[in-house]
Amino acid sequence: MSTPVLHVQHLVKRFGAFVAVNDISFDIRPGEILGLLGPNGAGKTTTIQMLLGVVTPTAGSIQMFGLDLATHREAILQQVNFSSTYVSLPQALTVEENLWVIARLYGLSQIQERVDDIVKRLEMEEFRHKITRKLSSGQSTRLGLAKAFLTDPKILFLDEPTASLDPDIAQKIRSFLKEERRSSGLSVLYTSHNMHEMEEMSDRIIFLQRGKIVAEGTAQEIVARFGQADLEKVFVKLAREN
Repeated sequence: MSTPVLHVQHLVKRFGAFVAVNDISFDIRPGEILGLLGPNGAGKTTTIQMLLGVVTPTAGSIQMFGLDLATHREAILQQVNFSSTYVSLPQALTVEENLWVIARLYGLSQIQERVDDIVKRLEMEEFRHKITRKLSSGQSTRLGLAKAFLTDPKILFLDEPTASLDPDIAQKIRSFLKEERRSSGLSVLYTSHNMHEMEEMSDRIIFLQRGKIVAEGTAQEIVARFGQADLEKVFVKLAREN
């Protein structure tokens, strides 16, 4: 079995008396898409924030590429990127200017070629010179994805990447993600409240509830374990128990 690109052991995050993430452990293998599923407040966002180094764990360890995040943060994050429907880039810049800023922050070369390529692949030509604050929600989502893919990451954290997209563009984004995974060996941690999307995209799923992992496996394995018809019914069952 291949060595995990992400190895999380006994991760805990407390905010005062509240335990947001409660002793979770999991791996992501090279080229794997791991779904992170759970109701609001289950600990998904806090987990991602710890994986990005913006929130310090209370306990536990995070390793990427065999390196400890606590001591090799800069080297690791050069190979990582993130996109969320709920995080915006600077609003006064154009789409292209925002991509240039990201490229310079990561020290990329051949920036114009990289920007032209990602703009084309994500079908952003018509709004590449538009001021970011004037973008529609779907266009903003695509800009966030363009920012994430521009740097050719080895691990990508995606928080609700298609939440504000119409079905046609959402399907194109899913196809794009699968092709990137196939061609480059990209590993992805993926959250979504679209259960059909989770079933389509995820090689494995971990289900968080009250900060703990309560189920792990393929979508089919989780559905069978809980005796439900599909993943959506499993989600509803666990969310109501929560």
